[in-house]
Amino acid sequence: MIKHRIIRCAAVGAALACFAGASAAQEKTRISFIVPASVTKYTAQHTIPVGDVPGHEVRIFAIVRTLGPDAPMIAGSRLKEIKSVGYSDYTDLNGPGVSYNVWTLENGDKFFVHTSIVSHNAAWTGGKGAENKTSGPITGGTGKLAMMRGTTRNASTFDPKAGSNTSRFDLEYWIDAGKR
Repeated sequence: MIKHRIIRCAAVGAALACFAGASAAQEKTRISFIVPASVTKYTAQHTIPVGDVPGHEVRIFAIVRTLGPDAPMIAGSRLKEIKSVGYSDYTDLNGPGVSYNVWTLENGDKFFVHTSIVSHNAAWTGGKGAENKTSGPITGGTGKLAMMRGTTRNASTFDPKAGSNTSRFDLEYWIDAGKR
């Protein structure tokens, strides 16, 4: 009887130790930061009018955001650059889009994000350009970030014709060390 209790206690202890290690390995980190228009550059934009209604355009774009010494730290290294390539299907800057993003750290490690975009023309509320919201999962990475998981969220004000884009990013991530 005592032997069975000792074996059960040992099994329960081992199971708890496994879960405790997995929990510690997947601790979530949250950061938020703003990337101003002054460090954001559209490196490519191609717009094609659809022709069905006025203002309906399909656009492909590439944006590079180059961060400075005050950039946030991610997994122990400073964020250096965010490159985004995507497309939009807007009527007067209203509509959906998609972007594929490569986040590069100063140590050369990268992680990848696939986001969905919803944009609204800011002129309706008295502004210029448009506002958008994006969100999407982290889909992988390199180096220390190979097992990175999480979600990014972004809120931007932008004007594709003027080439300006200011964004606030919210990032929640963890390194899934248990699946190496």
